[in-house]
Amino acid sequence: MAQRGWITKEQRKKAGSVWVYHWYVRKPETGKKVEHTCMIGSKTDFPSEKDVWREIDRRHLKPQLDQKAIATGRLTFGDLAASYKENGMKKLAVTTQYTVGHYIDDYLLPRWGKSYALEIEPLDIEQWLGSLKHSNPTKDKIRRIMSVIYTRAQKYGLVPRSESSNPVRWVEQSAKSSYKPIVVDPATAAKIFQNLSGMEQTLVILVAATGVRISEAMGLKWEDIDYQSKQINLRRVWVQDKVVERLKTDDSEAPVPLTDLLADCLRSWHRETVYARPTDWIFASTRSKGLKPRSSSVLTFDHLRPAAIAAGVKLKKGQRFGFHNFRHGLASWLVNQGTDVKTVQGLLRHANVSTTLGLYAHRVNSSMMAAQDSVMRAIQSGTQTVQ
Repeated sequence: MAQRGWITKEQRKKAGSVWVYHWYVRKPETGKKVEHTCMIGSKTDFPSEKDVWREIDRRHLKPQLDQKAIATGRLTFGDLAASYKENGMKKLAVTTQYTVGHYIDDYLLPRWGKSYALEIEPLDIEQWLGSLKHSNPTKDKIRRIMSVIYTRAQKYGLVPRSESSNPVRWVEQSAKSSYKPIVVDPATAAKIFQNLSGMEQTLVILVAATGVRISEAMGLKWEDIDYQSKQINLRRVWVQDKVVERLKTDDSEAPVPLTDLLADCLRSWHRETVYARPTDWIFASTRSKGLKPRSSSVLTFDHLRPAAIAAGVKLKKGQRFGFHNFRHGLASWLVNQGTDVKTVQGLLRHANVSTTLGLYAHRVNSSMMAAQDSVMRAIQSGTQTVQ
């Protein structure tokens, strides 16, 4: 049978008295056992040890799988998911890990966690997906994650390596979306800027002109701005209230061009902010006394969406609109202006065109600089028109 592990009570500086789960994992490269730990929660949330074990079971935190269960095919889908979390998810980009974990914990496990993995039928999965009130791309993403969990389980010998051992292979789910993102052109962007000021205006201009992801923008420090080399160095992202010293892909680490107009905009905010040391966050939170960046979700809800509506952007109830719309807008506008597609791909650092990005040797070139400069001049022209 599988080892159960053990739990202890520990005192943490911020969380107070908490329960910690311990178990051993055998390292495949050496065969030696290594202790792993996971904080389950506070004593307030889980008053008794029985409550803690119930939570451990709910999370499917199993240190190793029952070999008898493997041999007889009695592993649950929750067992396969736990193995995938332990062995497969670590290879994903950090931002992707949060998304995949969300779909596993909030959708797949509640429905299939206790079902025997080899007894789940394709039609049952298909009907369940059809019952979800989500877009087709979201349902297809859930389907693909479920399929990957089975494939990884086959790799580690938890289920047979045959087509019939992965029921998701026969599940049909459309990925076609009716969603059309609102594309923000420079003239509209200029109107949005007029309804913002200070940090919020600087952040939106930065995202609109460079196409950087919001997690990358929030992870910027003043030392990352290289005015002399005219580039912005992306070294970290800010995700789920924590800093991650690794970007989505290697290609995402390519420097971003910094034109004179964008540099002037950043310098203006640098003179204004009280957090101006090289190691300070560019978009620091005053509430945390500069220790953390601002919350991008709060910035979107409290500042960006109201500014967009005031600028004439028509948003339906529940319609998505955020910083990523500027990334779409940048790409669309540049392509429509006749900018070489390879230059646009290099400017946006798209991970799925690594061959194209490789042509730029991870350095800012003149065509990227000219592309961003054209955006900034269009924005500047639009701003003057609005005034």
